[in-house]
Amino acid sequence: MDYRKLGPSGAVVTAYCLGTMTFGAEADEAASHKLLDDYFAWGGNFIDTADVYSAGKSEEIIGRWLKARPTEARQAIVATKGRFPMGDGPNDIGLSRRHLGQALDDSLRRLGLEQIDLYQMHAWDALTPIEETLRFLDDAVSSGKIGYYGFSNYVGWHIAKASEIAKARGYTRPVTLQPQYNLLVRDIELEIVAACQDAGMGLLPWSPLGGGWLTGKYKRDEMPTGATRLGENPNRGGESYAPRNAMERTWAIIAVVEEIAKAHGISMAQVALAWTAAQPAITSVILGARTPEQLADNLGAMKVKLSDSDMARLNDVSAPQPFDYPYGKGGINQRHRKIEGGR
Repeated sequence: MDYRKLGPSGAVVTAYCLGTMTFGAEADEAASHKLLDDYFAWGGNFIDTADVYSAGKSEEIIGRWLKARPTEARQAIVATKGRFPMGDGPNDIGLSRRHLGQALDDSLRRLGLEQIDLYQMHAWDALTPIEETLRFLDDAVSSGKIGYYGFSNYVGWHIAKASEIAKARGYTRPVTLQPQYNLLVRDIELEIVAACQDAGMGLLPWSPLGGGWLTGKYKRDEMPTGATRLGENPNRGGESYAPRNAMERTWAIIAVVEEIAKAHGISMAQVALAWTAAQPAITSVILGARTPEQLADNLGAMKVKLSDSDMARLNDVSAPQPFDYPYGKGGINQRHRKIEGGR
C-alpha cells in the first residue's frame, strides 16, 4: 500500500481509504468487521465514517471493531463527520458550536476513542458564521478531542474563506476536503482543486467509481436491478440512472475505461481508481465496497500504473465541458498571460 501525508499535516495515511457508509445498512456488523479485517490485512490504515451513516450505527460498529483489535486500532487513522441531522430539533443539525459540541462528543463515545484523527464538516452551513465553526474546531484541537479537521462538499469560495480566516486569526487550519470526484464527475477541477492547492489541503475523493457506473455493471438499455446501489434505488442522488444514462458522454467514458481494462487484463474499477489516485492533490481515495470480493478488486488498483497514453485517453474523453465563461477557454485565457507579453 502506498503511503501519503494527510494533506499538509505530518500524519501518514494509505492511498486508499475504507469508506463505511454501508456499515449498519447494506452490511451488517459481521460483514462490516470482515471488510475492516481484510482492508487492514492489505496494509490499509485509514477509515472514513460519519455520524449520520445509519444514524450512528456505522461509528458504533467501527468502535467495537477497534476495541476488539487493539493492534490494528493503534495504527488506524479514523475520520468521521458532523453536520447533518441527528435528531428532529433545530439544534440537532448544522455547524454551530451548540450542535458540533454534542455531535463530536457523541462520535467519540460511539467510536470508543479519546481523540478523532480527522473531524470533517460534512457540508457548508449557511446559517452559522464560519468564524463560529472555525473557533470550535480550533478549541477541539487544543483540547485534544480531534487531531485535525477538514471539510466535505465545500465549493471554492467556502474553502478560500475558511482557510484565510483560520490563517488570519491564528486558528488551526484545515488539512483536507472530501468531494465527489471520478471520471464522470470532474467539475471540481474548474475551481475547487485549485482552491485546495492554494490552501495546502489534500483531497479525499468519494464515489471514485461513480456509484458503480465505472465498474461496467450498468447497461445502456437495461434498468439496474439486484443488490446494487441503483438496483435498490434507480433514482439515487446524482448517480441516478435516467439522467446519466441519457448522456452520450457517460457511455463514451465507460467505453474507454473498458478498452483500457481489457488491454491490461484488469477490472474497469481498477482503471477508474488508478486514474483518480493519480490526480493532483489526492491524499487518499475512499473505497465504498460492499463485499470482500469488491474490496479485494478495488485494492488491486494499488498495483496498476496506467501509461501516459492511457491517462491521456481517459483525460480527453472525460474532460469537463463548461461554458466558455468563466470556466471555459475564454475565461481561462483572461486569467493567464504569456511571460514574454504580447497579445
